[in-house]
Parts: sequence; C-alpha cells; structure tokens
Amino acid sequence: MTTGGTGHAEADQGDKGGMRTALAGLSTRGRSFFAAGIAAAICAYVLGQSDLLRVGLLLAALPLICATVLFRTRYRVAGSRRLSPARVPAGSEARVHLRMDNVSRLPTGLLMLQDQVPYVLGPRPRFVLDRVEPGGRREVSYRVRSDLRGRYPLGPLQLRLTDPFGMCELTRSFSTYDTLTVIPRVEPLSPVRLSGEAKGYGEGRQRALALAGEDDVIPRGYRYGDDLRRVHWRLTARYGELMVRREEQPQRSRCTVLLDTRGLAFQGAGPDSAFEWAVSGAASVLVHMLERGFSVRLLTDTGNSVPGEGADGFAGANQESADAAGLMMDTLAVIDHSDGTGLSRAYDVLRGGNEGLLVAFFGDLDEEQAAVVARMRQRSGGAVAFLLDSDTWVREPSDVPGPLDRSGERLRMLREAGWTALSVPRGASLNELWGQADRERTGIGAAGIGEGSS
Repeated sequence: MTTGGTGHAEADQGDKGGMRTALAGLSTRGRSFFAAGIAAAICAYVLGQSDLLRVGLLLAALPLICATVLFRTRYRVAGSRRLSPARVPAGSEARVHLRMDNVSRLPTGLLMLQDQVPYVLGPRPRFVLDRVEPGGRREVSYRVRSDLRGRYPLGPLQLRLTDPFGMCELTRSFSTYDTLTVIPRVEPLSPVRLSGEAKGYGEGRQRALALAGEDDVIPRGYRYGDDLRRVHWRLTARYGELMVRREEQPQRSRCTVLLDTRGLAFQGAGPDSAFEWAVSGAASVLVHMLERGFSVRLLTDTGNSVPGEGADGFAGANQESADAAGLMMDTLAVIDHSDGTGLSRAYDVLRGGNEGLLVAFFGDLDEEQAAVVARMRQRSGGAVAFLLDSDTWVREPSDVPGPLDRSGERLRMLREAGWTALSVPRGASLNELWGQADRERTGIGAAGIGEGSS
C-alpha cells in the first residue's frame, strides 16, 4: 500500500477576481432567486408597489449574501489518498481511501468531494460530507477496476463547497495525484523441470537453483593470510603441501523471456486478444522463474531488455525477487505494439552469450522470421516457443476453418531446430501448455537417448 500526496484547499478572499468567481458559482437555485428578485423589483417600480419592491430586493440579495459569506469564510482542508494496493492485476479491484482533515479553527459547511478517475476504471466517485468540526477528519473509500492493463492517474481531488441554502457552489482543487498500475494477469504455473534450462554453467552440470550458503570446494595452494580453518588436510597429505578450499559462489540459472510485440504479428484488440494473452503469458513465466530462483530478463523484438542490477541485464541475482518482478511487471503494464517487422534485433542480443532457458511468445511468423527464430536456439540451453496464430484468435468458432498449412510449417521448422514449439489456440490455459511443453521436451530427450544407444 502506498500513501498519496497531501494537499490543501483554502478559500481565498480580498481580491475582485475571487469574488467574480464566487458570483459565477451561483447554482441554478441562486440564479433563479436573483432573477426573480430583479423581475419583482422592476414590476414594483412600474406598478408603484413598495411592498413588492422589498420582496424583490430580498430575493435578489439572498444569493449574493450567500456567495459573499461562502467566499469570505476562511478555512483550510487537507486531503490525502491511499491506494490498496498500488499495483493490481487486470480484472482485479483496488480500493482508494480518501481522507479529509479540517486543519482550520472554523467548522466547515457541507462539502461535496469528487475524485478524477479515468473512465476505464469506472464512474467518477462523488461523496457528500457533513459539517467537519475544527481538527476533525472524515474518511471515505471507493473501488476501481480495469480489465485493461496500463498506468492510470487518479486525481486531482476536488472539493465543492456550498452554503446551507444551496445558492452558491465553489470548487477547490488539490494539486496532487496518484497512479494506479494495472499489470497483466499472472497465471500460476506448475513447477516442472524443462531440460536444458541451465546448460553451460559451472562445470557443465545443470543447476536448477542456487542454494544459499552452498560452496563449491576447489582446492588451491596455501597463500599467506589464508584462514587455517580452510585448510583441506586430505588434499594436503596427497600433494605434500598446504591446500585450502576456494569458495565459489554458486551460479544461478538464467532464463530469458522473449515477447514478440510486432504490430503486424497480431490481430485484434481488447483483453481477450492474442497479444494480451502473450503479455499475460510472459508475465506468468517471469514470476514463476523468479520464484524458482532464476536470474531472469525480459526481451522484446526491438532488442530492448528490462535489466536489473545483475550482469548482462538479468534481474534477480543482486536484487530481491519482488523488486525484479515489480520492475518487469511495470514494463509489461504499458508495453504496446512495436513498428518493427522482424526479430533480427532480438537475435543479435541473444547470440551474444549463453542465455540458459529461452521462453518465447510469438505472433504470426513468415518464413524469413521463422528462420531467424530457428537460429536463436543455438545460443540457449533450452528453448520453448508459444506460437499464436492470429487467424484462429479473430475467427469465430462457427466460421469455416482456414488453412493451417502455414502455421504447421512454422511449428515444424522450429521443432527441427530444437525448439519445443506449441501452437496456442484461443482461450488456452498457459499452465496446461506449460506442462505439455515439459512432457514433449522429456519425450524428445528420451527419443534422442534411445537413438544414440542403438
């Protein structure tokens, strides 16, 4: 939970511009009274009726008096906003808490409180607050919900002041606002073991997690200043000289999540579109791998990655997992289609070094881009691809199925290159596909072992 800024609203007085503002704030009732009073005064003058003249002057003066009293009333009101939580998944609700404090020596009149909210989050909330005593406080709250990810400003907060007769209304605005971040939906994934997810690390062994405090014992000769408690006596007896243990920090497995954001690769829009499924899938894999202790980074087709403080742009090694996840979730909350036409920039980043496990979410691939994706497999320990055919996502189930030759050809190309490639139908569960990828990867590994032993 985060605390929003605090502002003050104060009724100005003593300047002609402010008085004109007060007169402009006359309500419909106040304007009606003033017009009726002027009309009565004119009729009284024409007809020579002094009693009617007094009534007209009273009707015309009442809204003016209310506006003057409301304008010249000096009080200060402080307001604050608190979001709970400040980062919420799409489709979930967040609660906004508003707090008003009367920091003046005078009680307030009737206050109408209104917060500025984007239409995506729901209707604009309005509250009516009764008289607030000096030093008093009032707290109200409302809910917001969005099915679309993004960053939405809340505020500024507005106060509408009114007199007891409802003749005049004045609006005072605070200057601060807060931001609600709506992140993609995250689907829990089963803890499967994908083959090759840590290939090429340490001594060639595949390490799933870096256990805290684990030491790799690598002997070396004794040097002046070494702690005698680290002397390896068995190796010392074998080599005939003092040997000490050299502690090597266990290396964490790496995972790169590649998200295809090309606008031409996806069709449709909205929370149920193929692109939103890909964004949600990337978020789910990022969170899952961070929870398993991997060093993770998010990479897009533009070649841009979301790095942490770790080396080579990977987050999680020197950061808390929650901080790393928050950084990438904030990026995915506002990510949009790119203008790119190819995946060559992402390939240039991937071929710079061994990336460990590579999990990719692709839209439509033509033959050229499928060849680029096939080459990405060469620089990873394991590679899983989820292919979203836009035609199957925008076509109604009752429509005549279109040709699937192109999609099947792309899957075949990636599988021949060593990818574990899966086609994603509309409305598919990522967790089920995640388990299917593990089963297919295990089957491929078993088949390979059988062929090698025959």
